[in-house]
Amino acid sequence: MTGILQGALGGARALLVGWILPSLINVVVFGFVVAPGPRRVGALSVDAGWAAVAGLLATAVLGLVLAALQTPLYRVLEGYFAWPGWVFRGRRRRQVARMHLLRNRVDAVTLSRREGRLPEEDRATLAAFRAHPVLGPCLERDLRKGPVWHALLAERLHRYPLDDQQVAATRLGNAIRRFEEYGHHRYRLDSQVLWHELNAVVPEPVRKQVEDGRTNVDFFVSLLCGHVLVAVAAAVDLIAGRAELPWVTGGALVGLLVLAVVWYRVAVVATDEWAGAVRAMVDLGRAPLATAMGFTLPARLADEREMWRAAVEFVGTGPTDALDPYRVKPE
Repeated sequence: MTGILQGALGGARALLVGWILPSLINVVVFGFVVAPGPRRVGALSVDAGWAAVAGLLATAVLGLVLAALQTPLYRVLEGYFAWPGWVFRGRRRRQVARMHLLRNRVDAVTLSRREGRLPEEDRATLAAFRAHPVLGPCLERDLRKGPVWHALLAERLHRYPLDDQQVAATRLGNAIRRFEEYGHHRYRLDSQVLWHELNAVVPEPVRKQVEDGRTNVDFFVSLLCGHVLVAVAAAVDLIAGRAELPWVTGGALVGLLVLAVVWYRVAVVATDEWAGAVRAMVDLGRAPLATAMGFTLPARLADEREMWRAAVEFVGTGPTDALDPYRVKPE
């Protein structure tokens, strides 16, 4: 009974913190920016008590609707859904170029800090970096900013997938894709295909870390989506001529759009905790998952990678004889 209660409270916390709380903030902003002003409130005979009830009801409805739509919302923000093909391809090329530039900047700084003891090949690479018309000036600025800036560059680079083919069209898409590909890149264990199986066998602290990491990102995604909705409502109010203080409504409209961009970037940074939790889920869940699925975890990593490749094929497409060497022999 205690486990059921804890599970319910954990799910309720994710919903409350990730979707209901930011919806409350957006409803309050809507009340100040777009909702009927004092004169119209008086005309509608709406007292403060009923306004509060309406606000709480709107908060609950908005939070539940956004939570129900979280998959398509994430898909839009990641660049996978509702993007014209030419926009997606252009944005993806830009993200690939940005990732390559970041990788070269990190490599150039690393080589520069070891310049006195570099082999001939690395010295030639560093010279090419310095002679590059784009990378050369970046390297000079990066070296002036010191070790902390170098660590930040490496942190930004780690928010991209390792494989160029996995790069998405947006920063959030790449920040999420980097840990979606982790299991496959390390072990050929596709955590997207085996997600529910992994979630069922990992220790409870790991499962809670994943949920908390996702909740942090949900909060900012919900907040920015609500800001966009309030901004649209404010724009309609201005166009229709219903705004009592147009300059206040217009300023709020611009401010909400700016904040939406800020929350998007904060959401990208917040994926770091989520990524670490998913990596722990894959690393710590491999052995219990193999046992639960009736497999013996091989001693050699190459054999383990082959086993998980076959297991993913088994779950994703159907039975395969490739799993037979790894199955536990019946007693």
